[in-house]
Amino acid sequence: MATTTTQTDIQQSIVKQQKSEQRKKRILNLVLLALLLLAPAVMYPVFLMKILCFALFAVAFNLLLGYTGLLSFGHAAFLAAGSYTTGYLLSNFSGLTTEMGIIVGTAVATVLGLGFGIVAIRRQGIYFAMITLALAQLVYFFFVQAPFTGGEDGMHGVPRGHLFGLVDLENNYAMYYFVLAVFLGGYLMVQRIVGSPFGQVLKAIKQNEPRAVSLGYNVDRYKLLAFVISAGLAGLAGSVKTVVFQLASLNDAHWHMSGEVILMTLLGGTGTLLGPVVGATFVVNLEYQLAQGPLGDWVDPILGAIFVLTVMAFRSGIVGEIQNFMRKNMS
Repeated sequence: MATTTTQTDIQQSIVKQQKSEQRKKRILNLVLLALLLLAPAVMYPVFLMKILCFALFAVAFNLLLGYTGLLSFGHAAFLAAGSYTTGYLLSNFSGLTTEMGIIVGTAVATVLGLGFGIVAIRRQGIYFAMITLALAQLVYFFFVQAPFTGGEDGMHGVPRGHLFGLVDLENNYAMYYFVLAVFLGGYLMVQRIVGSPFGQVLKAIKQNEPRAVSLGYNVDRYKLLAFVISAGLAGLAGSVKTVVFQLASLNDAHWHMSGEVILMTLLGGTGTLLGPVVGATFVVNLEYQLAQGPLGDWVDPILGAIFVLTVMAFRSGIVGEIQNFMRKNMS
């Protein structure tokens, strides 16, 4: 009887703790939403949209690295696939609506992710990373040589158009709230995935893949699905970014961009939902501030030094370190 009572008390305690965490998460999400809705009143909307695009890119990458344990050096390929596809369609098919151009760009990046995943997913560790890097370089050289991409000049003058044929996206404020809606959709999608049974299996694969295999899970299938979802969201970020800046360039496909999203994710905190958003905000702001000052030529070395410092001294990232501090001091 005493044992049954103890088990009941433990279960009730766990349920209360879960409800408390969910309540805190809802409050945090509402506060962040309010800040994002009011942000254009105090900051330049185009700069905010740049942050949101890269934040979505980092959130997509974090699903793969932070929750599945797969390090990809080729995610720039998906960003660029969405970017160039959307740019080409909106520039050459005047009757195509903006949202359809973005949807098709996202679909192309998703299919490309499926191709990458089928080739690379059976490999682990550095072999997986190197295969994704090699495949991404093939995509990069394709964009360099393909006649429709504009080569090293990129694709300029992509029209923003009208959302659903009604909302004029040339207005920066209308464009901002559209980008915000896309970002929130991607963020909430990843949040739902992480909290679902599928997400729990991904976490189990990251923590102990042989044990997940012994429990009967087809880990390659789970990892492939996670890779494809991550690629699709990265392509969505690229598609929206092209509409915002009316430009698709080789910078989106370069291996440097893959390294940058790794930095954003590690700096913010892998395995945390908010970490990639914080990391992307920090990196984009830092690049902007450095570019405006006398250290403009030292952006890459400074980012490299921050990357090394993060890996060696702050392995949990900004959000992870804050969570660890609060856990130690508030428990």
